[in-house]
Amino acid sequence: KGLAACIADLCVTPKECLAGLGEYGQYCPVSLNARGELFDCSVHATLDYTAEYKRKYYRMSTADDLNRFLSTPEMYCGEGAKRALPPKEQLPRRRTAADVKAMFPKQMELQGYCSVTYLDEKKKYEGLVPGDENFVVEYREKLFCFATEEYLQKFLRLPETYSDVKLPKKLPPIRQLVPIASLPMLGFMEQAVADNIIKSLTAVGCFKPKHPYVDAKRSALLYVGYHLKAFNPKLSEYTRSKYKKKLALFEESCQLISYLGEKMSGNYVQPQKRPKIGRAV
Repeated sequence: KGLAACIADLCVTPKECLAGLGEYGQYCPVSLNARGELFDCSVHATLDYTAEYKRKYYRMSTADDLNRFLSTPEMYCGEGAKRALPPKEQLPRRRTAADVKAMFPKQMELQGYCSVTYLDEKKKYEGLVPGDENFVVEYREKLFCFATEEYLQKFLRLPETYSDVKLPKKLPPIRQLVPIASLPMLGFMEQAVADNIIKSLTAVGCFKPKHPYVDAKRSALLYVGYHLKAFNPKLSEYTRSKYKKKLALFEESCQLISYLGEKMSGNYVQPQKRPKIGRAV
């Protein structure tokens, strides 16, 4: 009857579908005509969103797009379609790091900045985010890199929107990673152990330990040492558990002076004022 029909429950193999694709190939005609988006349906492992119309197969991005195509297929293909699929050489293609290396000396557009973040942030200075070499797309013989996989996929759907972007004249300084081991001692401690030391010092300040057999300074140092060992995320669970027990035992020992002060009934007398007890003859 010339109507479109879904082939999800029919005996059509993926190979047969691929051989009989219409003028949009693996791209969704509804996404392109209704929203101007290039959605590559090859990411779908099944043919659930695939329809047959006039002996040609058309793949859709979602169930909603499939229903729209089934109701009015003449709007999305043939002479009734508003937009045609660009030629193959003008379609965006994802490139690997090895592909980019083989294309040398071709350089990244926008000096390697992510065009999607910059445009989505309304071309603000904060939107200038360097791209990642693992997220690269070639479009119209130009290379674009992106900050994340999400932004790469957004560019693949709307390449015309995000490829025509110009950088401002003033750019932020290039970010360079500095090995933490090359920092001076103070800088190394700020980056590596500052948080743990602050937590330990806060704990010793709140607890105020005083062990019966050592002075207050040594008591505080022992408490900090036990605390650092007990809550060091780089140590094994067994080691942390062992030092947590030692810390608990140390805290319990520090309660002795307070306990004796509460339980002893007599007042404290200095040694030189205590009565002398003679030795028995």
